[in-house]
Amino acid sequence: MDIVGNGFLARNLRPLTDRHHDVVALAAGVSWASGTSEADFARETALLRDTAEKCAADGRKLLFFSTAATGMYGLAEGPGREDDPVTPCTPYGAHKLALEELLRDSGADHLILRLGHLVGPDQPDHQLLPTLVRQLREGAVRVHRAAARDLIDVRDVVAVIDRLLALDLRAETVNVASGSAMPVTDIVDRLRSGLGLEAVYQFQDAGGQHVISVEKLRALVPYVDSLNFGADYHRRILADFTRTFVSGHGGPVHGTKGVI
Repeated sequence: MDIVGNGFLARNLRPLTDRHHDVVALAAGVSWASGTSEADFARETALLRDTAEKCAADGRKLLFFSTAATGMYGLAEGPGREDDPVTPCTPYGAHKLALEELLRDSGADHLILRLGHLVGPDQPDHQLLPTLVRQLREGAVRVHRAAARDLIDVRDVVAVIDRLLALDLRAETVNVASGSAMPVTDIVDRLRSGLGLEAVYQFQDAGGQHVISVEKLRALVPYVDSLNFGADYHRRILADFTRTFVSGHGGPVHGTKGVI
């Protein structure tokens, strides 16, 4: 596998570089769900167009990473499914959907993966868990009461990608997520406890949640059943995240004390 990019996902994909030699993984571009930079969107569009043209000419498969988060499925009635019509509800979601359509029309062999919220060491500061950790360390964290997020360990994502590519799927779109969403209030509670922090919670009556369908993923990759997705899975990966964070910073982190 050739990997385009050097960010969080690209680094985690490196164990696959000696496998799937006919695949180009485009692990670069916009990864900030709340970002709305037209310049960044344009750069990613140009990169995808150029990479798809090269793959079509070389007869290689392009692995493209889209999103299964709120921006894509937030308005879905029932679980978000790959084959159902989608109405994105954020500029980021609309951008990713437009890129999917560009790739489908490019003539390049491809596989599109719509990802949940990845969890793992050394995530970019703008992603969900590092953002919450930063706010906790500052002593106050903003919590949307109604929000919930589908979390999945990036190591499990890489293992699933390896198995999906072995199937030689063509022109398919697959959700790669846990299939269940954890309330953001619970995520914050577990981060706070695991990091030994105290902070003021600033609640906002906002936020959305949705369920990502993983029926197609389970049918294609029975290995997924062994991952035991659900509430216990989310608790485990959050515990792994906080242990790694504490270890990387030399011990427990202490923030501003406040009232929860």
